[in-house]
Amino acid sequence: MDFKVDLKQESEMAAEDTTQATKNKEFAYLIKARYDKHQFQLPDCFYSNEPALIRPNSPTPNHTLYLSNLDDQKFLRFSIKYLYLFSKSINTETLKCSLSRVLVEYYPLAGRLKTSTENDQKLQVDCNGEGAVFAEAFMDLTVEDFLQVSKKPNKSWRKLLYKVEAQGFLDIPPLVIQVTNLRRGGMILCTAINHCLCDGIGTSQFLHAWAHMTAKPTTELPITPFHCRHVLKPRNPPQVTLSCPGFTKIATDKCNSQLNLNIYQYLQSQPLVPSSITFTPSQILHLKRQCLPSLKCTNFDVLASHTWRCWVKVLDFPPSYNVKLLFSSNIRKKLKPELSQGYYGNGFVLACAEATVKELDTTNLHGGVKLVQCAKSATTHDYVKSIIDFLEDKTVNTDLSTSLVISQWSKLGLEELDFGEGKPLHMGPLTSDIYCLFLPLIGEFDAVRVLVSMPENIVDKFEYYMTQFPEIMENGDANSE
Repeated sequence: MDFKVDLKQESEMAAEDTTQATKNKEFAYLIKARYDKHQFQLPDCFYSNEPALIRPNSPTPNHTLYLSNLDDQKFLRFSIKYLYLFSKSINTETLKCSLSRVLVEYYPLAGRLKTSTENDQKLQVDCNGEGAVFAEAFMDLTVEDFLQVSKKPNKSWRKLLYKVEAQGFLDIPPLVIQVTNLRRGGMILCTAINHCLCDGIGTSQFLHAWAHMTAKPTTELPITPFHCRHVLKPRNPPQVTLSCPGFTKIATDKCNSQLNLNIYQYLQSQPLVPSSITFTPSQILHLKRQCLPSLKCTNFDVLASHTWRCWVKVLDFPPSYNVKLLFSSNIRKKLKPELSQGYYGNGFVLACAEATVKELDTTNLHGGVKLVQCAKSATTHDYVKSIIDFLEDKTVNTDLSTSLVISQWSKLGLEELDFGEGKPLHMGPLTSDIYCLFLPLIGEFDAVRVLVSMPENIVDKFEYYMTQFPEIMENGDANSE
């Protein structure tokens, strides 16, 4: 591996030590030290063949799939990129075979996105069976090497997912996969799944279906996918009966009129580094005790409130500045009638909590939790229908200019994925962004890893507030990694 630090002294010390255990310990220390300085770079991938297009292995419906207003929001026009590390490799031909079988059931993922002939602002899926991109690579890295640096993604991780050369978002196939085999066994699996076709629950459902087909090829899928998105069609005429505070008709590239500031633009203009902080169940319980006995709350309620308050505090905006917390709220059981089992499209809306900087700064954790809970309870059937109708106006955008966005991956079962050779040693995103992720921790039930990218000059301050803020934590209960 091509280290960018001076290893001369360390090499001499290692040569004098004859025990493999000591060498491994020194190697682990060097990797961690180098990574902590944001210098660690993965080696290049070696591709022995061009990527293949994996098509459904039997005929599938050839039609145009309608996408709902929740599916084709501009906010969701990207791919969800997952990274898995497995201790054992799976034969790539086996993976290709099972993928071609599961694409018979999930045939829209083998199609291509296109705009509607009636409205070029509206997206739909041409279910033409063209296939998913599948790349196979090798990297001169071991499973143990990657585990040493797996807490915080960096830009070099992008090597682990084949980059499709395309003119724009619509030209990228909805499903792109790369399997990277490692030195001494093991593999890294990266998937890019178009968010306009699936939400987090839907991507998890698909990946588990693929794993099931691989591990148990003679059995039926435990969940049959439900494709139809017409259940979320807007009313005619639209009836926006409730306000939709998570949206704005002002484009996100314009300045926020209240103070001529735009949080999203500010963050995007800064050099960003990832912050990764793990909260164990006992540490989350400590946070929840700040609200008891007068307020019962979930792990998400308290951790979302805590993260939002620390994020706002570290950005140091004026007290009168209005800030929002947007977080995904599953609507599958909130609609009447409920969405069918197996619905894998975007079955969520963004709940919105809102306050001024002063209100968040002067209130305690209890107050922040109440704001989160009120936002959750507001996502009723009528609220969802209003949002769907509101999105008929294609000038409407998600209000990122004033918001922290949190997506919860920790309750999707993503860490349980098993292709027949065991569950992953690591699961997380391929990249880190200004959107905050709540991630599962392998082997630690109910633990949560908070991952978000922050400007380099304030990330330490953010981690301090998250782990040491006196009003919230005692004795540094949480662990920054």
